[in-house]
Amino acid sequence: MSHGEVVAYDAILVLVSTSVLVLGIILFIFCKKKPVKSKETTLPTKLYAQPYSLMDIEAATDGFNPRRIIGKGRLGTVYAAVLSRGELVAVKRIHPRLVLSNAGFGFSSIIKWLSLAQHPHVVPIIGFSEAPGERIIVMELMGMMSLDFYLHQNSDGTSLLDWGKRLRIAAGVARGVEYLHEVMAPHIVHGCINPSNILIDVKFSARVCDYGLSFLSPQERRGLEGYVDDEYWVEGRCASKESDVYGLGVVLLELLSGRRSEEGVNIVDWALPLIKAMKFNELLDPRLVIPSDLRPLVRLDDAMESSQDPSLEGRNIGEF
Repeated sequence: MSHGEVVAYDAILVLVSTSVLVLGIILFIFCKKKPVKSKETTLPTKLYAQPYSLMDIEAATDGFNPRRIIGKGRLGTVYAAVLSRGELVAVKRIHPRLVLSNAGFGFSSIIKWLSLAQHPHVVPIIGFSEAPGERIIVMELMGMMSLDFYLHQNSDGTSLLDWGKRLRIAAGVARGVEYLHEVMAPHIVHGCINPSNILIDVKFSARVCDYGLSFLSPQERRGLEGYVDDEYWVEGRCASKESDVYGLGVVLLELLSGRRSEEGVNIVDWALPLIKAMKFNELLDPRLVIPSDLRPLVRLDDAMESSQDPSLEGRNIGEF
């Protein structure tokens, strides 16, 4: 085995071990609760996203009024908008440079396909607009803030995100990603799983947004640093289920530790030795009131070891 293969294999073990550990914590806690009837079975049939004219979108956003901006990201700017029927929505206006670099892409066809995703932990896409130099996505808006805001930007975020809420958020994100990967056909690869793309509603339930949009910025590093392994940048590599799972593992580590993953700060390298040594008190966010009984975490040591078993290859996220 060459040195490059060894490095890649080690990176995979880091990813799988971390994800199995954290998801195992979630599974242990949620299995102790009384099961509830799945909401997925009662969802109505979802229709394709509706096309809107650029004039409609400009009217809904007051001409893309800067005062309506509620977020900016690697793909574009998000505006709070009101449609003609009074519906409050979020409008994502894709950066012009990305529009120009993907002028020949079937934008409307891809957005229609992505809009079929319907799950309690996925933000619905309800419309789009396409015009010369413009690509716009219309999504549901429910007064949600990002996980990044709660964890790293809001000084009161830590007090709002107690231990129970973080576990609930982690479970929601995992279920949303599993739905995109395993239930949607063909499956949807998110492409950029990080706290900015996880929205938290008023009930502190997580919803995954911006899924499947990596085709708009296949070589864009901003926003991905720290959330994909080094092999992601190898020539010819593109977003995949594996890169999504790596990003999910990093997000879960941020939830547990309260630390930010970013360029130059590899949270996986910091956390893995603590996990292997079962030093969970050093791993968990010191600002939290930590549960007095850490035995459930210790029991996961065997799960970590079994994650190196090749027979686990191909298993769904929700199985851990």
